[in-house]
Amino acid sequence: MKSIDKKYLVNDKQILAGTDEAGRGPLAGPVVAAAVILPIGFCDERINDSKKLSASLRDELFTVIKKNALAYAYTVISHKKIDEINILKASLLAMKKSVEKLKIQPNIILVDGNKSFNYDAEVIPIVKGDSKSLSIASASIIAKVVRDRLMENHAIKYPDYGWQTNKGYPTKEHINAVLKYGACSLHRKTFLKKIFERANQTEILFVEE
Repeated sequence: MKSIDKKYLVNDKQILAGTDEAGRGPLAGPVVAAAVILPIGFCDERINDSKKLSASLRDELFTVIKKNALAYAYTVISHKKIDEINILKASLLAMKKSVEKLKIQPNIILVDGNKSFNYDAEVIPIVKGDSKSLSIASASIIAKVVRDRLMENHAIKYPDYGWQTNKGYPTKEHINAVLKYGACSLHRKTFLKKIFERANQTEILFVEE
């Protein structure tokens, strides 16, 4: 992928972090964001938007990025917090907290998307940044792998929803399982309302824990 990161690294005092999230669309589970600072000159041509990579390659690059990054961090925001403040705010909060956790603080932050957050550094939103910035793409891989592993673990306790494959996203399999078995404690209530309304159910049904 072509990286626009060098466009913002105008001198040797600049420290650039990329940040991105995974899990805005699922019906269940958390949203996870990551922030990554890569060494100047680092390049791995395989790094790209995490959605364009196979699971095995994401896992491999997850290790490569952690090994080579000057700093990286991630944040998990629960489904309950998502229901409380909405998914956009939760995603931005997760990205901001990830940057705060970095052991090296950047003076430029590239954020995937068209929204940003307040920070004591320049914050620049980049539309489709995970396909343009090596730092953002690296953050997207960290966030995606962390979230996928969380959902695979949750699938052990809640096997009816197919999370080991759909990771909580609204696949036909997942939606049908929710309508058949009800929602569990990890589902996002605000995301289920329309599904139950379309099924002519006036309230969300929950399975007993």
